[in-house]
Amino acid sequence: MTNLRLEVGRDSDLRAASSYIRMCVFVLEKKIALADEFDQNDTSDTIYSVLFDGSCPVATARLLMEDTETARIGRVATIEEYRGKQLGSRVVRALEDLAKSKNFKQILIHAELSAAGFYENLGYHKKGESYEEDGVPCITLVKNC
Repeated sequence: MTNLRLEVGRDSDLRAASSYIRMCVFVLEKKIALADEFDQNDTSDTIYSVLFDGSCPVATARLLMEDTETARIGRVATIEEYRGKQLGSRVVRALEDLAKSKNFKQILIHAELSAAGFYENLGYHKKGESYEEDGVPCITLVKNC
């Protein structure tokens, strides 16, 4: 893990790298249905943050524009053997920085309830009650830019 490289953008290579990580983490490991994981938001306009170890993609997140004031970060995932090394924080912060540079006022995250502490450590606050999404308990968190 000495050759880490972070890339943020819309190109098809980043979308493919992000899809690989999400397939490993959400579909194969967490058993989320393929049709639920890959949705209408995975387009050429979606911005992805991907952290590579050499040429291997190891952590990812995506940024969506909810409206003119609100961005949403989602699909945050890290390959199992790379967890606990703050890599998820890096991909999230890269997208937060981009959202701030685009003058968004707040960022939303729809997170698995079990991951709420991770986002709270990054300055997010729970908003509303928990709910179920794709069969998984979730919570919405928000952070002002």
